[in-house]
Amino acid sequence: MKFRTIVRATILSAASLLPLHAACAATADDASDTEAGAEADGAGDQDQPDNQIVVTAQKIEQRETDVPITLSAVSGKQIERLGVSDLDELSNYVPGLNIQEQSANNPGIVIRGITSDSGSSQQGPRVTLYYNGVDISRSRGSYQAIYDLERVEVIKGPQATLFGTASAVGAISLVSAKPRPGVSAELSGQYGNYNTTVLSGFVNAGSDVLAGRIAFEWRGRDGYVQNLAASQKDELYSQDQLGVRGSLRFRPNDRLTVDLVGTYDRQRNGGTPFVSGTYPTPAGPANPFGDADLGGSPYSAQALGNSQLGLVRDVYDANLTATYELTDNLTFTTVNGYREFDSAEVFDADGGPAPFLEFAEIAKGWQFSHEGRFSYADPNWRASFGWNFFTEKGHQNVPFSTEEVTFLQCLSELFGATGPVPGAPCVASDGSVPVYDMIGAGLRQAIPYSSVFENRGENQSYSLFADTTWIPMPALELTAGARVLIEQRKSGYVTDVPNSVLTGAPLVPGQLDTGGEVFTARRSFSAVLPRFNALYRVTPELNVYATVSKGRRSPVVSLGARKSGAEVVPNYQLIPEETVWNYEGGLKFASRAVFASLGAYLQKYKGFQVTRTVSDPNDPSGLPVGSSITESAGSAGNFGVEAELNVKPTSWLSVFANVGYIDGGIDNDAANGVFAGDRFRLQPEWQAAGGFTVDYPIGGGARIFATPSVTYRSRIFFEVPNKANISQGPVTLVNARAGVSFAEGRYEIAGYIRNATDEDYLLDAGNTGGAFGIPTFIPAEPRFYGVQLTARFGG
Repeated sequence: MKFRTIVRATILSAASLLPLHAACAATADDASDTEAGAEADGAGDQDQPDNQIVVTAQKIEQRETDVPITLSAVSGKQIERLGVSDLDELSNYVPGLNIQEQSANNPGIVIRGITSDSGSSQQGPRVTLYYNGVDISRSRGSYQAIYDLERVEVIKGPQATLFGTASAVGAISLVSAKPRPGVSAELSGQYGNYNTTVLSGFVNAGSDVLAGRIAFEWRGRDGYVQNLAASQKDELYSQDQLGVRGSLRFRPNDRLTVDLVGTYDRQRNGGTPFVSGTYPTPAGPANPFGDADLGGSPYSAQALGNSQLGLVRDVYDANLTATYELTDNLTFTTVNGYREFDSAEVFDADGGPAPFLEFAEIAKGWQFSHEGRFSYADPNWRASFGWNFFTEKGHQNVPFSTEEVTFLQCLSELFGATGPVPGAPCVASDGSVPVYDMIGAGLRQAIPYSSVFENRGENQSYSLFADTTWIPMPALELTAGARVLIEQRKSGYVTDVPNSVLTGAPLVPGQLDTGGEVFTARRSFSAVLPRFNALYRVTPELNVYATVSKGRRSPVVSLGARKSGAEVVPNYQLIPEETVWNYEGGLKFASRAVFASLGAYLQKYKGFQVTRTVSDPNDPSGLPVGSSITESAGSAGNFGVEAELNVKPTSWLSVFANVGYIDGGIDNDAANGVFAGDRFRLQPEWQAAGGFTVDYPIGGGARIFATPSVTYRSRIFFEVPNKANISQGPVTLVNARAGVSFAEGRYEIAGYIRNATDEDYLLDAGNTGGAFGIPTFIPAEPRFYGVQLTARFGG
């Protein structure tokens, strides 16, 4: 389906664009663009404490301390102060959040140690990612650059009445800056090591009735992992990204606000450095932090669509939000969103120079969502009622390319068997590939081989939700609500798997040929997801709260292929829904100089779903080796504590710190099989961050500013079941941004540094190669530093 703007009346209440308390020192002046129409005691009060912020997490404007939910948020200004350039860097500053961007095509989002990163079109997400109030959680279409944002918000724990069906463990909301009256503009240029070049800015113009804004960011960078393969033009993890966003705001009167936002996001990035932990290179023995030798395959252009490793990705997004105040107490909000993505990533899964395991992933899809919400508020009651419709269609196509003799030689070596050429290693100690080099020496003919499998998904969900808060006295609020949900999920599976010339059978273990027939399966499901909250104001500065809520991850209509006699038939398995009951409580304190929060939570999971890579040709899923499969690991649980502190002792200094602790994983119960007792994938036990911001006037309209910070994360495992060699130990990163501004902030020069100590650590490990017994390792970012010049015009 080609991109087209689908704009109808849409949803959500004056709060689909949540402003939360900035986890890293965002203050009330950072949240100047709250949604029109919602009112609450204290909303819009200009005499708010410096460390307080007005939020709309419950679809109505409130002080953050008055919201009985665990929230963290970072304003657009604080994103700039910290000098971060992507969501994965930003997550280091939010307790309970960890984002792993293996590539823009494969982000892993973790809230409280629970991740959602499968690319299969058959599987539903677990963590909701929202962009301007619209669910964009489908993994291959979810990556979004973070330029010109008003804020990034993290809502922890299931909140079914506030967010959609995928918010089993929480939600992340990206809110772009909206057009404002007047004329203003900003242009920023950045240059750093690895030839990092960034050009970004915006132009804003309009009146109180109609205003428009265009924002953009272009980001280019050389790769930080050297690829020794002569066939590859780009270094690994190079970047060439462009994002453009156009926004219109129409406000014909005080009661109606309409926002229309269109976004285009593009990546032309270098290959992911799946560095082998097994095979040597011409530079020396295998080293996850050394040079790579990923040559791909000379047959990749025909079989995989591109001879070069890397990502080609385009995303189109349109969103219309309309809010209308029907009366002083009643508001209707509607949000519609359409999103389309088209991505193709070529990768070398074996991590070595042999044309052994060469893959691509071609993912395409589109989604449309509509929500409508009525919100009511008076001194004793707040209530909301609404509906939601969401539909999506997509596929994940995975072609494979190799050379038959090389493949069989390498595979035989892994299993201790004799290959087609006895005595020849898959990769020699000097990094050469003897069996493949025989082709170049004229000693044998090449035998190219390729196959492909594809999974498909077509899903719809319909829901009604209601939420009511009773305020029997000014100090007490009691909330109850629920979402009633109906889902229809349809899965498809098709393969094209020729027989090998040498073996007379499919080359990849477990692959079966469906003969071009598309296997399909369809199921419907329903659920009721409640939440209950209580808030008590001990003093005007101190509140305590408690919440109980239920979350759910959709069942998986899992479809593969299996043999039945001589026939290849559908292999259908239903992976039951994953449910979680979340219990938490805490306190929040806010004065003019201090904001603090402390919360504890307990989560109990039933039917916890894990994603693993198939490594057995006879796997019951019916999927080939190297495929990702979701299955139930049984019962699981989390206990955790999170704390945040922001102190602003003077007008020019603010100090922040936060910490999160998680004791969780799959229950150590024999019924949970090989998963019993394991920690969740990408779940640290401890996560912490701290730093301060100085913004000091030095006279003549000039200021000096600096934000140094330190982040810490304890050991994480990259796979379930846990393996010590597929993990990353504790990581401490030191980052800073500092500079000087002139002419009352209109001109600015700043320097930045990230990972100042140049610490070596892993972003991921295992991967597709691990399913074949040769795990690969992805090194995380090294030290980055540079300078940034910014000019601002207008108000």
